[in-house]
Amino acid sequence: MAKMTKAQAISTLAETLGKSKKEVTEMVDALVALAYSETKKSGEFTLPGLGKLLKKARAARMGRNPATGEQISIPAKTVVKFRLAKAAKEAIL
Repeated sequence: MAKMTKAQAISTLAETLGKSKKEVTEMVDALVALAYSETKKSGEFTLPGLGKLLKKARAARMGRNPATGEQISIPAKTVVKFRLAKAAKEAIL
């Protein structure tokens, strides 16, 4: 089964909500922009019923080069994670 494309998702939402594709595209783009800005500013953004975007600091650690087996130092960095809501997990599984 093929994955749904963005265009297919927009079309499906437009039909479901009785809106134009342009209106739905603007709403989706606005939601994505809001998620990015809130996660950057406060460190998290919750989509009720779906999950939460989290910005986390990852500590420096020691790793191993898989090609040579040599130990290397991996620097600290900030990563973005998505934590799935319990309701979403139960609905899907």
